[in-house]
Amino acid sequence: MIVAVSVFEIHIPSCRSLKGKRRVIKPLIERIHQRFRVSIVETDYHDLHQRAEIAIALVNRAYPDAERMMDEIRFMIEEMSDAYLTSWDPEYLEVMS
Repeated sequence: MIVAVSVFEIHIPSCRSLKGKRRVIKPLIERIHQRFRVSIVETDYHDLHQRAEIAIALVNRAYPDAERMMDEIRFMIEEMSDAYLTSWDPEYLEVMS
């Protein structure tokens, strides 16, 4: 079994308020959670308007499947028109059963 974790940051240049940031972050988190059924949460920079840190965790049977899923999530984030992915650092842990 593989546990995949990624903490990533996005930059939202058009945001001028925390409310505007919420309009970008909340739908992103919901789309990723609904499509991939992963654990996902905003973890840092709660008080900054244009920056967000988000963490994702997932469990899969095999490394190739976990890596493919993480690649698809990254692609979804990179396709956003109102935010830019500034860092992405996935880690894969093998769990012996």
